[in-house]
Amino acid sequence: MKKFTLHQVQLTGALLVALAAGGFTSCSSDKNEPEMPFITGEKTPYVTRVLDYRPAVGQFTNQLPEYKEGDTQEDMNRKALEAIGNNKMGMVSLGSFGGYIVVGFDHTIENKAGLCDFRVLGNAFYANGASEYGSCEPGVIQVCYDENRNGLPDDGWYEIAGSSYPDRKESWLDLAAQAGNDTKTVLNYEITYYRPSKEPGAPTEQYIRWEDNQGGSGYKAMNFAHLQSYYPKWIKEDKMTFTGTRLPQNGVDQSGKGTYYVLYRFAYGYADNELNENAASAIDIDWAVDSKGKAVHLPGVDFVRIHTGINQENGWLGECSTEVMGVVDLHLTNVTIESKTIKNK
Repeated sequence: MKKFTLHQVQLTGALLVALAAGGFTSCSSDKNEPEMPFITGEKTPYVTRVLDYRPAVGQFTNQLPEYKEGDTQEDMNRKALEAIGNNKMGMVSLGSFGGYIVVGFDHTIENKAGLCDFRVLGNAFYANGASEYGSCEPGVIQVCYDENRNGLPDDGWYEIAGSSYPDRKESWLDLAAQAGNDTKTVLNYEITYYRPSKEPGAPTEQYIRWEDNQGGSGYKAMNFAHLQSYYPKWIKEDKMTFTGTRLPQNGVDQSGKGTYYVLYRFAYGYADNELNENAASAIDIDWAVDSKGKAVHLPGVDFVRIHTGINQENGWLGECSTEVMGVVDLHLTNVTIESKTIKNK
């Protein structure tokens, strides 16, 4: 069984060797060629490397990006980069809670005092006439500064303390609680998914079993719109465990009949939670905290890690799954957003 810890990245020996040898991802279709990062004459504001892509189970797993028979972890990293690297604006899905992606850049994103420094691009949108809910599937963000300058994400990782860290602070929590949602923020939440013994190939509510370290258990459903395997097919182990911060459940059935689910927006600090063009999608590196919740000051970041932050099924919409379309250095795109304007809104 592989265990993917989200507070401190645990790089396998094989991955460290590949990275040290220059085994980064590229758009090359020849599996025998060395995989290198995109190289340009000037700094690019966008993602140039995907160091690890590990989605949890989900309706878009094996589709965004598409898995082909025989693909390896390195192949899927490459496909993820082809989708979101260099402002391609494609999309990768992280699946259910814990699924993650680790990206890098050709420079250090500078931490400028009082300003937001980067944003993670997603596909969040509002429902018609709404500004508090729609399709908001927040991902928890972590950052790493390459202090030893070896080009690897083997220094400390720190979590961006969004609006629900460490306690719930969202305006809609009472409404979500009335709907029966679990509205707690849980640090060090751990969940294990089990590969199904067979693929149903038809909608079912009892598809992929999961258990967590809070005494909870259940199933991820297969819906009518996606009938492929939801378990990552390049992962050989029959169970996958993820650990990290779990956010309050934000999906509410407004119809009361299972026909109209809305996902509420968190105030700030998460991926795939706000419209990309809105200020509240931006991130200040100074929001970073260590594993004990203590604020840290980093000169900048070289790597960003995003994991799906909610464990929830939303009827026919399926599981809450963070989607990522890229990461942008705001300073290189001349976008100025004061951090305090977001936190004080």
